[in-house]
Amino acid sequence: MGTKPYKRWQGRLHEIIYEADTPAGKLFDVVLLIVIIASILLVMLESVKSIDAQYHMFLDISEWIITILFTIEYILRIVTVKKPLKYITSFYGIIDLLSTLPKYLSLIFAGTHALVALRALRLLRVFRILKLARFMGASNHLATAIKASRAKISVFLFAVIIVATIFGTIMYLVEGEASGFNNIPRSIYWSIVTLTTVGYGDIAPVTPLGQFIASIIMVLGYGIIAVPTGIVSAEYTRKMNSDDVNNKPVVNAVPPHPNDVDLNSLSCSNCLAQDHKDKAKYCHKCGHSLEFEPSK
Repeated sequence: MGTKPYKRWQGRLHEIIYEADTPAGKLFDVVLLIVIIASILLVMLESVKSIDAQYHMFLDISEWIITILFTIEYILRIVTVKKPLKYITSFYGIIDLLSTLPKYLSLIFAGTHALVALRALRLLRVFRILKLARFMGASNHLATAIKASRAKISVFLFAVIIVATIFGTIMYLVEGEASGFNNIPRSIYWSIVTLTTVGYGDIAPVTPLGQFIASIIMVLGYGIIAVPTGIVSAEYTRKMNSDDVNNKPVVNAVPPHPNDVDLNSLSCSNCLAQDHKDKAKYCHKCGHSLEFEPSK
């Protein structure tokens, strides 16, 4: 028997919502991106008292329209996956929920006594900006590069802490309480601020030797800034030069009809692993076949 019409409908809808390789999927992503940006602009404009006072009704109606659209999107994302709870508890699922709930909660927390709480709840709508992360495919490469560099960066940060502790202790001995270096922890705080080139100016050395040491720390700070950048950049370049991979979201979808989508574009249906190489036939993690098996 062929695929049931309901399953075909779910598979087609999943292709539009979760896949970006088809014209319909690209159109859905573009429309969703525009709506997200519009909702963020509305939140910003609503925070300006003069604009909100003049266009409050327009902003409120627009916000309700966008909230309803996001609600429909959230429901469709749930009904088009085989394991809805997995999506609901995922990062994007939580963000989608947080970006939709505040407007509905405003109906519950009505009245003058709840205005303070209402303002706080409405600020949750800024979470919609995190929905933009799903459109940045390069962010996956950056996250992988940072993860691969975590050991080197940890060693680097540990070295920076040691340097800041040593210089802070030296400045405590050189300057003393008269210059504001009352204790070693406060001196280490000054050393960290100077080393990161922030320089608040709340503490400053006054002796020639202290100023000379401070100059060394400032120059050293510029060199230190370049180290983690170089580490991550090297890993990022290595990642970009590797073979192309599939960066689709990890969602266990209802299998669409084999003629509808590229069979190798889906995540592994067995272990939900992603980032498979293009044209891969088997999962790199569990070895399960990536090809769709139609119902008999």
